Amino acid sequence: MIYTVTLNPAIDKTVEIAGFAVDAVNRVARMRMDPGGKGLNVSRVIESLGGYSCALAVLGGNNGARLCAMLDGRSFRLEKICGEGETRTNLKIVDPVLHTNTDINEPGSCLGERILSRTEKKLEAMLGPEDILVLSGSVPPGTDCCIYRRLIETAHAKKARTLVDADGPLFAEALKGRPFLVKPNLHELEQWAGCSLCRTEDIRRAGERLLQQGATQALISMGGEGAMLCTETGCMMAEGLSVPVISTVGAGDSMVAAFAWGLEQKMNAEDILRLSVAAGTAAVSLPGTQAPERGQVEKLRAQVKLCRL
Repeated sequence: MIYTVTLNPAIDKTVEIAGFAVDAVNRVARMRMDPGGKGLNVSRVIESLGGYSCALAVLGGNNGARLCAMLDGRSFRLEKICGEGETRTNLKIVDPVLHTNTDINEPGSCLGERILSRTEKKLEAMLGPEDILVLSGSVPPGTDCCIYRRLIETAHAKKARTLVDADGPLFAEALKGRPFLVKPNLHELEQWAGCSLCRTEDIRRAGERLLQQGATQALISMGGEGAMLCTETGCMMAEGLSVPVISTVGAGDSMVAAFAWGLEQKMNAEDILRLSVAAGTAAVSLPGTQAPERGQVEKLRAQVKLCRL
């Protein structure tokens, strides 16, 4: 079973504005609302690929109830953890003229230790050997940056594998827990490494450092340039695919979802990397945080070229 955790979910409001400008009146051409939060996005993509997952999410207030209603009818299982504050709303501004994607994200309501403890206990009761736990996204202000590390340790005790998509102190602490996979994008990897990574060789060495620091595998996403997967047997590079870019929001979540689903299906590393890049590529060609269809992903997967480094 695949489990996803979303400690800071959101309602994602995506608007399209041609020629978006600051200090000016901007007219919205199109708008859509999607359930948001990286863990929930992962569960939605797993569903689209034909898989099944259980999504744990901390939801509160009127927005939390609205988000629940938006998820009604989904084939994945939603485990609601009642939060004490209001679930946030995030604004995504897509400009088709300037080819920009601007995120304006609310911080989210604080989580008390009682809610975090409830989440840990719920996972401890649910997880079993060979299960996959996806820990992704931000946490609200004031949340202990060790929370993902704590959840990784809970998963280890149950012999479950963990996939982590986070940044900053949350990522650094999670790495100490020895997760199965970490998935930084290039910017996040540079933040962690403390230097610019301009060459493929530099990225490879940083990926190998992630393994030395505790990860079993590292999937590094590089936007249109593709992705790199580092494992104990070496590193592979997948070339990027050229598609019209509508929205980059959720592309990383699609990659994580594809990796988790491929891992559950016992695919080899090469096929998992191809699937992950295809899912991320398909996601950027869709508006909002819409999950790509499996047929579209499979068509793109056949086009992904790999090389050993």
